[in-house]
Amino acid sequence: MKKTWTRNDIIESISENVGLSLLESSSMIEEIFESILNELEKGNDVKISSFGTFSVRHKKTRIGRNPKTGIEVPIKERNVVTFSSSNILKSNFK
Repeated sequence: MKKTWTRNDIIESISENVGLSLLESSSMIEEIFESILNELEKGNDVKISSFGTFSVRHKKTRIGRNPKTGIEVPIKERNVVTFSSSNILKSNFK
């Protein structure tokens, strides 16, 4: 079974490969994630070259259906974060 890669795994990997302490690696990752989140909250796309683009998409109100009961329920409008992988990233998985 494949393991999900967690935030701590990223921090440990940076610490081992770059030579930073765990605290420094953690601080760096938190700053990166916070910067991405801030830009998305402003409505800006975040493009990471050779990786992909994070963007915010607005979804309108719609009617959904409970699959167990079949009862229709309204789904409120909301913003969702989407990710589109770059062609370079896609080509690594062919």
